[in-house]
Amino acid sequence: MAPESVPEAVDVICPGCGAAGARPVPEICADHASMRDGLADRLARSPDAPTRLDRGLHFVEGMLMVGVGVALAYEGIRYDKALYTVGGSLLAVLLFVGTIVVVRGEGRERAFVTAGEPRADALWRSAYYCPGCASVFCPGGTPWQGLLTPEQFKKFVWTEAGYGKRLEERFTDVELSPHAKR
Repeated sequence: MAPESVPEAVDVICPGCGAAGARPVPEICADHASMRDGLADRLARSPDAPTRLDRGLHFVEGMLMVGVGVALAYEGIRYDKALYTVGGSLLAVLLFVGTIVVVRGEGRERAFVTAGEPRADALWRSAYYCPGCASVFCPGGTPWQGLLTPEQFKKFVWTEAGYGKRLEERFTDVELSPHAKR
């Protein structure tokens, strides 16, 4: 029985500089070195969205603050202090409403990001980053042709996924390559 050979990894050639060694964007973003130098952020697949844990913690924090307002109101009733009673009650109501607004807003933000994830993931996973010329490309020219800077790539992915309004102000002046436009 002949031993099975393991297929060798194929080097992807950058269409810009012709260098071998381009790496998939997901691999680059998982590398700790790219996180330190900010490349992972510049190649981010989607905006950060609050998790369920974040929402739960914010709800608990808000309810603890509401408890402080209720305690003030209770002390006002107990010691016949109208200022504490009214102030504590208003504080509790305002904090309760504020907490609900924050938690619901975070839920909408999470749903918004989740809705665009399939499209963003498809574009993000098919991309390669060339460290030689600091550009992003897709081998074979699909889903886009040509080279993009990391900023152009982020804008392209986020725009296609519907996150365009979430782009930071520093990316608003980044122009997409004519090859990347659909």
